[in-house]
Amino acid sequence: MLFVLSIVAIIISLLIIMKSSKNTAGKEKGIATLVLAVSLTIGLFQCVKVIPAGHVGVVDFFGNVSDKTLKSGINFVNPLAKIIKFSIKTQESKEIMNVPSKEGLNVQLEVSLLYALDPEKASLIYKTVGENYPEIILVPQFRSVVRGVTAKYEAQALYTSTREKLAGEIKEELSALVNPRGILIENVPLRQVILPAGLTQAIEEKLKAEQESQRMAFVLQREAQEAERKRIEAKGIADFQEIVSKGISEQLLKWKGIEATEKLANSSNAKIVIVGAGKDGLPIILGGN
Repeated sequence: MLFVLSIVAIIISLLIIMKSSKNTAGKEKGIATLVLAVSLTIGLFQCVKVIPAGHVGVVDFFGNVSDKTLKSGINFVNPLAKIIKFSIKTQESKEIMNVPSKEGLNVQLEVSLLYALDPEKASLIYKTVGENYPEIILVPQFRSVVRGVTAKYEAQALYTSTREKLAGEIKEELSALVNPRGILIENVPLRQVILPAGLTQAIEEKLKAEQESQRMAFVLQREAQEAERKRIEAKGIADFQEIVSKGISEQLLKWKGIEATEKLANSSNAKIVIVGAGKDGLPIILGGN
């Protein structure tokens, strides 16, 4: 509209300048020249469109939508065309919904949806859906997929680590539905799961019992390993004693006794050594300091 007005102003200004005679060319011609310059400037600016960062532009020329989207930055376009800007940044949609479990229980689920628009399909979205595409196709599909996926799992699965698998399945099924339309699903984090009070307590008690069972299994395994270690140690000691006892003979003991007697006899300590008076002929030592 502004471009059309500037064209009209340019035409009128040119007519005034052309019709102005030399005698009347003073003030009117000056005003017409100023209006002409301003109108030309406005008209030129209408041919330039700036697309902000993180956005793309769709060109709509009286209902004829171009398949080529405008990128971020300065773009030269038909001044009569309408430019619709679409954000291609990551966007978040939060939903709090009551979903069914496999047992038929109602579970309150708070879940987020992180998505972005495919910049190459922005014109397709505009032609087939419109600017409010999240409310028309994304959110309804998202709610339907979440309810369909949770119905495959028991309520306990929503409360435990299986929820990551559930989130992945929601993302996969939703992507299959909306990716062809130009919507990219980035992640579907489950923010909060609220189960019925009695069920929550039962699940917590069950998990606690499973953890205690695992702890006891670990303790028993550790005790079994300790018993095995002691058995191996005792067998080693017994084997050592058997080997040593086989190597000690009566003759060796007597010989060691004779060596000890000789050392005692050469000692400076006062003593009485009776050779051969002890059991098995070993010496008896009496007295001594």
